[in-house]
Amino acid sequence: MEQIDILKELINRGDVDKAIEQLNQLLQDISVEPKKDALYYLLGNAYRKKGDWKQALDNYQHAIDLNPESPAVQARKMAIDILNFYHKDMYNQ
Repeated sequence: MEQIDILKELINRGDVDKAIEQLNQLLQDISVEPKKDALYYLLGNAYRKKGDWKQALDNYQHAIDLNPESPAVQARKMAIDILNFYHKDMYNQ
């Protein structure tokens, strides 16, 4: 199983703190450069699952900056739609 699949599984089963720790370590590794956008996307997913919307949006944006075709584009839009519906005051934190 590829490392990204393992990280997705950690997030899916709710072990987000462990996934965040491993993703942050991976992002420090220069050899992951071609996959960095996917790592930031997963990091955004982990933070979203944890309820940390600001970190989720920031990481989705990092992924989009690296790859404008990233699935983070849709995830970020969805997160903003959710925040607009639930938390109009969260943007200024």
